[in-house]
This record gives sequence, structure tokens and C-alpha cells, in this order.
Amino acid sequence: MKKVLTLILAALAFTLAGAEKVRLWEGDAPLAKGKDSCDIPTLEIYLPPNTGKRTPAVIICPGGAYSGLAYAHEGTNYAKFLNQHGIAGFVLRYRTGSKKNGSYRYPAPQLDAKRAIRLVRANAKKWNVNSDLVGIMGSSAGGHLAAMTAVKNDFGDEKSADVVERKSSRPNFAILCYAQTSMDKRYGECCGSRANLIGGTDVKIEDVAAYRFVNEDTPPCFVWHTFADSSVPVRNALDFVNALEANKIPFALHIYYDGRHGLGLGNQHPWANELIFWLKEIGVLRK
Repeated sequence: MKKVLTLILAALAFTLAGAEKVRLWEGDAPLAKGKDSCDIPTLEIYLPPNTGKRTPAVIICPGGAYSGLAYAHEGTNYAKFLNQHGIAGFVLRYRTGSKKNGSYRYPAPQLDAKRAIRLVRANAKKWNVNSDLVGIMGSSAGGHLAAMTAVKNDFGDEKSADVVERKSSRPNFAILCYAQTSMDKRYGECCGSRANLIGGTDVKIEDVAAYRFVNEDTPPCFVWHTFADSSVPVRNALDFVNALEANKIPFALHIYYDGRHGLGLGNQHPWANELIFWLKEIGVLRK
């Protein structure tokens, strides 16, 4: 089995300029519409210095209204920040809904996110990752993807011929940065995310309202937002943490008074230090 897994993971890997990138699937991804770059979801791998101990890992979902991806601002920058604290960062290039990017609709992005978690766990030894400390992180629409993955996942199919699919897609923790947690009409136009995710399909708004699916198996969550965010209103955070509290799921909530949507790391914004404190609180990092 180990030999088979090694061969599969080797076939998935390919190197581009910069950090190593891997395809999520060896062949076509489920629901693939072609063979262009927009049809091939990938992970870009950022590993911290090897200390001999397996590190926590975070799958990072950049925002972009499910149209494109703020890949550097809410992706690679986060990965490099996490590396500074001994955490492996895996930036997910998931499929999105704009016409130029293949017009992918739900559930394609979520299939990509769940596969990313499985792939990291399947490759834990190679990447020196603790498979019991794999989280997911996202901003804006990427936060919606992270939230949906936190509440809708599975423990893998142990009978699958694909060894990656045998791994759990449940994250051990979730980090939601000014995240959309619903596509509800109460939230206005949702920055176009609603149309890009479910437009022209039979999927109902309720089917992609992450807060509605919070349950006792939802992992601990770190949630931050700003009151001034006019693009993704703060009620997204409040709806989600209210559901967490109702289900007795541990969480940290930080609502800042000012700050535009899409802050990212934003000139050393305090949320980043609060995140590291929380990761120590829940035992992901050592105090």
C-alpha cells in the first residue's frame, strides 16, 4: 500500500516557478470541463524549517467572490506568515465561477477543498505534517468555502481504490477571515459570489448557508470581521458564531470597529497575533 501511495503522490506532483505545486487529482478533477489551468485545482506548498517534529498544517482558500482568486494577498502571504510560526501553509487554487475561469458552480469548489485536506493527510509523512492538526482558512468567499468545508465533510471512504479518498476531509480547526457564511438575500448582492457559486443552477440559497449546517462535529473556529465591512456585512460572522454557540462548539470571535473588506494581513493588523494566541489555546501550537 505504501508503494502505491508513493507512486500516486509522485504522479500528482509537479514543479512550477517558486514553491512546489501539486495537482489535487492525478487525472481530471470531478466535474472538470476541460484541461486548461482553470480546470486543474492545485495546492502550492509552503513548509516551515524542519525541526524534526511534525508541524500543524493549514489549507488556505483565497477570496475573490468565487470569480477569481486574491492569490497572493489572501493566499501566499498567509502561508508565509504561518511558516514564521512553525505551521505548514498550503494555498488552494480552487475552481471558480467566472466565465473566463470555466464557470464552475457548487459543489466544484467544495470538492476541491475537501480533496486538499485529504491530500495533505495522505502526504503527511513527506511534508512533515501532523495529520491530526490539519486546519482550513479562508477570506471572504474563500472564508465561505472554508466554513462550508468545516460543516460539510466526511471521514473518508476506507474501501476506495484511491488511497487519498480514504482520508478524512474534516478539518481539525477553521479560520474565517471576514468570511461569507451565507448567500442569503438579506446580505445584498454578496459581492457577486452568489451568482458565481449557484447562479443558473437548482441549488438553493439554504444549501450553501454554512451557518445552517453547524453541528456537534464542527471543529473549533477562529472568526474575525470588521463592523465597517460593507461588502460582506458583519452579520455573516454573528450568524455563524451564534450557531457555534448553540451547538457548544469552541470559538474565538473578534469584531473590529474599522477596516475595509479584504484587509488580509493589513499592516500588522492585530487579528494575526490573536490567531496565534488562539492556536496555542486550543493546542495546535505549543505555548
